[in-house]
Amino acid sequence: MSQKALNRLMAKLTKENLWIYVVKLLMERPMYGYEIAREVRERFNINITNVGVYVVLYKMERDGLVETFMSDGSKMYRLRPETMELWLRARDFISVILKEVFNCGVDCGSGKA
Repeated sequence: MSQKALNRLMAKLTKENLWIYVVKLLMERPMYGYEIAREVRERFNINITNVGVYVVLYKMERDGLVETFMSDGSKMYRLRPETMELWLRARDFISVILKEVFNCGVDCGSGKA
């Protein structure tokens, strides 16, 4: 039996949507890019390179999800206020999929996507 479909799903829910994990981390506190990369690997068990995380951070900054500031001569990342609403909508969307497709009864939010 081929596991290609499952591997694709896992990649799409992790590496290709890394922003949802980054937002979760930045909810706690502003972080340096390398801190974010380390936390993503350790806390979410996602095998991603530092460069991969910086690519996502660049896109998030370009899209207005994060902003940067300097601290001790290094760039730090923090969430923009409007990012939380988008993250909550993503959470609700995933909750609906889990409920409707997998019948697992997860309801993390409003249930509206």
